[in-house]
Amino acid sequence: MNNLFSFPNPVNDYAARAVAAMVIILVILFEITGNEFLLLFITYGFLARVLTGPTLSPIGLIATRIIVPAIGSPDKPVPGPPKRFAQFIGLILSSAATILVFVFDSPASAKYLMAILGFFASLESILGFCAGCFVFGWLMKLKLIPESVCESCVIDVKTANLD
Repeated sequence: MNNLFSFPNPVNDYAARAVAAMVIILVILFEITGNEFLLLFITYGFLARVLTGPTLSPIGLIATRIIVPAIGSPDKPVPGPPKRFAQFIGLILSSAATILVFVFDSPASAKYLMAILGFFASLESILGFCAGCFVFGWLMKLKLIPESVCESCVIDVKTANLD
């Protein structure tokens, strides 16, 4: 059970970018249709990835088990804790959008939040820039996140396959 609620470290950057690409697609679909079930699915996905990495996330499983193998299983290990933090930010935004829709009946406001989420997912997927990871780094420099959280962030380049 302990392994179920753990986040991988390191994370394959190709899988992370594939997840971000699927989030973009889902956000665009939500923006077009306003479908509340899409919003719930997006929110569930972020919750599942924060709690278990790809284990209970349909999007995470598609990325790690189908997309990455389909492109030849490239592996670019990146630190896990910053990626988990980025997923947590996605969870906050999508949860807030869900609350706006279901509690405050404000789908327009929810669409603005989801557009912001889609923008940052685009940065990750297209440019490989993880804004949540960037913020995580600054929070560590400001000593708001203790160094002990990310002692495992150092990836051994000798053993990592960085192709």
